[in-house]
Amino acid sequence: MKRVIVSPEAEAHVRVIGSWWETNRPLAPNLFVDELAEVFEMLRHFAGAGQRVPHASVSGVRRVLLRSSRYHVYYVESRAEVFVLAVWSAVRERGPDLRGL
Repeated sequence: MKRVIVSPEAEAHVRVIGSWWETNRPLAPNLFVDELAEVFEMLRHFAGAGQRVPHASVSGVRRVLLRSSRYHVYYVESRAEVFVLAVWSAVRERGPDLRGL
């Protein structure tokens, strides 16, 4: 089982998205955080399950979709860890800027 580490950038994304979700989705205020927790647990066991995403400056990037809330979790994996780089809306025109992470 791998350890999931969340970058400071991804942690900031999660705080903003989670707060927005709680405020603006009163019928399912915990949907985003619940889906995210499920994906983090899945990544601990099956990190290779995510879709490969080509990136010019970061190799090995993968992403997995939070189906109901429609966010992607972008990450890279090593032998013992999964490093979450960003949590980004799946409906945006492009993915997050991962340079420097």
